[in-house]
Amino acid sequence: QVRSECPLGQLLAREATLGREIRALDSDMQTLLYENYNKFISATDTIRKMKVDFRRMEAEMDDLAANMAAISTSSARVSAALQDRHRRGAQLAGVQALLRKLQSLVEVPGRLRRWAAPGAEPVRALRCHARARAVLRHYRHLPSFRAIEDESHAIMAELAQRLRARLRDDTLDPKELTECVEMLLQLEEPPEELCEEFLSHAGARLEAELAALEAELPPADPSGAAATPLPASDILDFVDRGSSAFVGNLCLLAASYRSLFEGRPGAGDGCLEAFAATLTTRYFELLERRLALERGLGDTSLLVRALDRFHRRLRALLELLPAAGAEAGAALVARAARERVDRYLRALQTFFLGCLGDVRQALAAPRPPGKEGPGLPDLLATLASSVLGQLKAVLAYVQLFTAKDVAFANLPYFKGEFCVEAVREGLVVAFVRWLCRTARGFADGPAERGAPTAPPALLLLLARLCLDYEATTISYILTLTDEQFPPQDTGPVVTPGPALCAEARGAAQRLLDHYVQVQGAAVAQMLRKSVETRDWLGTVEPRNVRAVMKRVVEDITAIDVQVGQLFEEGVRRAQSSDSSRRAFSVYSSSRAPGRYAPSYTPSAPMDTHLLSNIQKLFSERIDIFSPVEFNKVSVLTGIIKISLKTLLECVRLRTLGRFGLQQVQVDGHYLQLYLWRFAADERVVQGLLDEVAASAAHRCLDPVPMEHSVVELICERG
Repeated sequence: QVRSECPLGQLLAREATLGREIRALDSDMQTLLYENYNKFISATDTIRKMKVDFRRMEAEMDDLAANMAAISTSSARVSAALQDRHRRGAQLAGVQALLRKLQSLVEVPGRLRRWAAPGAEPVRALRCHARARAVLRHYRHLPSFRAIEDESHAIMAELAQRLRARLRDDTLDPKELTECVEMLLQLEEPPEELCEEFLSHAGARLEAELAALEAELPPADPSGAAATPLPASDILDFVDRGSSAFVGNLCLLAASYRSLFEGRPGAGDGCLEAFAATLTTRYFELLERRLALERGLGDTSLLVRALDRFHRRLRALLELLPAAGAEAGAALVARAARERVDRYLRALQTFFLGCLGDVRQALAAPRPPGKEGPGLPDLLATLASSVLGQLKAVLAYVQLFTAKDVAFANLPYFKGEFCVEAVREGLVVAFVRWLCRTARGFADGPAERGAPTAPPALLLLLARLCLDYEATTISYILTLTDEQFPPQDTGPVVTPGPALCAEARGAAQRLLDHYVQVQGAAVAQMLRKSVETRDWLGTVEPRNVRAVMKRVVEDITAIDVQVGQLFEEGVRRAQSSDSSRRAFSVYSSSRAPGRYAPSYTPSAPMDTHLLSNIQKLFSERIDIFSPVEFNKVSVLTGIIKISLKTLLECVRLRTLGRFGLQQVQVDGHYLQLYLWRFAADERVVQGLLDEVAASAAHRCLDPVPMEHSVVELICERG
């Protein structure tokens, strides 16, 4: 490219430059050669020496390989010699071992005699005999071996006799008994005989432990006449002793029996299970007797702990002997729990009766002047809260039987039947029903001669209590019970809440009706005596209201205050504006005599009766003994109806003079002035008083009534 593109001058310059570079490079290479000449010479000498050494090493390796081949040949010869020596040594060792075995067989009788002697080491003798027995049997055809075997058998037979004698010793503990039977089995004694002797000896020891437990119990009295003394120890101590002694030893017995006789002919589990079932049945009977001595309530937690400990030890026994009374043990625990629930029910009943006694005492206690006792609302609140608190406390105690840390709480009975039949139905529902029956009994029970009757205030209080149970308490109690003792979906049918509420309401209705009858009868008794003891023909002209009428109004007022403490006012029918001033006449407009009614004709007295009966047909019928409602107005109306009806019937049986009729007129007007405000409908009071006046006029020999203004004046003054 330079030659073709550059001019001549540049080509010459370029040539000169290349010549200078070539000469400089040649000079540098000569300098490098001169400087490293000695190194090149030394490297060449070294390479030459290394080639010589390599050839020598190859020769030495060839010699070494030849030597190794020779050594390998020698090693093979040495190994063969060693193997031959080892084989000869093993043969020698076998001969020596055989000699030692023969020597040990020769020494067997001596060793057996030394170890099988009384007080020696029979276990070592048995091991020695077990090791030598197979060899001696194998070489029994040789006279020397047969002699050794016969001598050994004689020694072991003597040992077996001593072990048999020891087996009959009553002082043997379970461990020594097991060792003795085990040695006899090693001596090839009959297993069926040893099984019987083993169970007999162990049974005697277990029977002694049961006898010790029975000694703590008082003797059973079939007649039940004598009072059973309380045991010295509590139920937990009794169960602890029974579990640690009897149940524990029975578990050891079962384990030892299995280890000794399992798989041996003639000594199956059937013998052990029958033996254990008999003993456990006796133990359960003793525990039942001890549980029956638990009087009253005691400490429920102590009983639960005792039953839990019993169940745990029994469960350990059942793992060894499944047929040793699993159902009987579970039934025993269930009966104990149910019995405690029944006692709690009786305790609740006793507590309620005690509370009723306190209420009756508070109602009957004399009151000092100026000092009032507790009112009915306070007594009701105290009674209700005490009973409910006691019931909740009982549920808390019963809940200990289903606690999570209690082993028997996992039994099917305590998960289903106990919660429903024992607690909900047998305790809560049964108590509520008993309470309703007891309260109702104050109204339904026949009054025995000389027996104290229930005070009316108690009837009223119990009626309010049953009504409160129907409204809220029963629902609360059942909800609380179902939360603490949840029933299973597939469990037995439970009593529904509305059915209990209906029973409570029925009891409240019966009590309130009886209260009305009792109070009405008390007022009616005063009115009847006042009518029967008065001479209505010879009485003087009335100047005052009779005292008995004032007493009736006072008693009705007191009853109004009493009922108002526990029941609501109720609804009254709208009264007329002049109810308190309404005229009270001995005649209605249809039967007034001539000077009071122009239509009256003395010559036709039967017309008056006819008109009176016709008026009754069109008047509203008054039901005297109809059920009352749960309010004050209805209760007072019922009492007033009974009282005035009694007054009416008594007046119908008397014969009155003019002044007698006027006295009835004054008394009736006085009652009308004050009683109308207590009744639900004033027309009831007015209608009954009208009938009283009409009956008095009908029974009067000289029916001349008093002027109404005079009647009002006398009543206002009275």
